[in-house]
Amino acid sequence: MGDDQGPGGSGLIVYIDRSDIREGRADDLRAGIRRLVEVIESEEAQLISYGFHFDDEAGRMTVVAVHPDSASLELHLEIGRTEFRRLADMVTLRQIEVYGSISDKAIALLEQKATMLGGKGITVHPRFAGFDHPQASEAD
Repeated sequence: MGDDQGPGGSGLIVYIDRSDIREGRADDLRAGIRRLVEVIESEEAQLISYGFHFDDEAGRMTVVAVHPDSASLELHLEIGRTEFRRLADMVTLRQIEVYGSISDKAIALLEQKATMLGGKGITVHPRFAGFDHPQASEAD
């Protein structure tokens, strides 16, 4: 069994947030997300995966991101801040969940994001045990 990753945030981080889409704002939100994804893809080469998922019937959106470490999450929150702010009047954040050990700075940045998007906070689930396989590009 592998070791856990202690405070300070090394090891993969899985970020999930869920939001309600405000009435009549779905099309604007989709356009804003396309812009956000372009910014993030061009400026965050370290980000492993970043996806937006819509449940149109329920009027909800889920975001899933996989970061190589806490520093990547911090960078993402700093780079994306302006774009997140542009989306703030289109969604109401339900929750942010983070799986993995993250830094105090990352927690503070997540709390700021949650407040900006109308959410009540975040939940961090530090990894108890496990391992990460190297990415295919690193193994070559």
